[in-house]
Amino acid sequence: MALVDYSALGGVALLTLNDPPANAYTHEMMKDLDAAILAARFDAEVQVIVITGAGDKFFCAGAKIGMLRDADPTFKYYFCLHANETLSRLEHTPKLCIAALNGHTVGGGLEIALACDIRIARKNAGKIGLPEVALGVLPGTGGTQRLARLVGGSRAIQLMCEGKTFDFETGHQLGLVNEIYEAPSHQEYLERVIAYARGFTLPNRAALAVGRIKRAVQTGLEVGLEQGLALERELQAELFASDDAREGLAAYMEKRKPIFRGK
Repeated sequence: MALVDYSALGGVALLTLNDPPANAYTHEMMKDLDAAILAARFDAEVQVIVITGAGDKFFCAGAKIGMLRDADPTFKYYFCLHANETLSRLEHTPKLCIAALNGHTVGGGLEIALACDIRIARKNAGKIGLPEVALGVLPGTGGTQRLARLVGGSRAIQLMCEGKTFDFETGHQLGLVNEIYEAPSHQEYLERVIAYARGFTLPNRAALAVGRIKRAVQTGLEVGLEQGLALERELQAELFASDDAREGLAAYMEKRKPIFRGK
């Protein structure tokens, strides 16, 4: 049985971490997530990826502690390496990725969310944080690096060394959460997130441009300014050569709504 459910409709791929009660991940779940990311990447009909957790209690509680306790050091090293590769693959995919935080998002669960481009939480649905220090380890699936890039080095060190978890409102103030949706049910919350995601799909939004904006930022943050500007120019040249750019410029001049086709 797959531990990550995959569905695609209306330009949006929905990836659901599904291992109740906490949707904690194992190597098997990470392999399923890796496969789902690749499926969404290669699906020409998909322009946006949404990742969420099954149920209304947990987005993801991170790695299964029992698995880590019982595994030998070599397995644990390669487990972390593959998890890092999986989340890097998500970042490298030139399609917008939204994390729908439907419940508690802690430890490795937050690390998955940090690899997404936008994080939308359900109001009062759970806690968020990186408490790995209480286990005598550090956030080992990109948390030390991605958190620092979001909130700055000093604040990231404080949050990880204190190991506290906090509500989504605090996460919003810190910049970990982009938006908080109030919804009476999990289903209505998820429908709102997917509706938001569809706002970035064809034919109303230039999905090619959205994906290249993501790539410019994700890669540009990791290199010097001159290299980042060079990447920006190359991506812009690619977009200028597209049918969508010609359509967007023509629609502006003709005072009409553009119809983008992703080409």
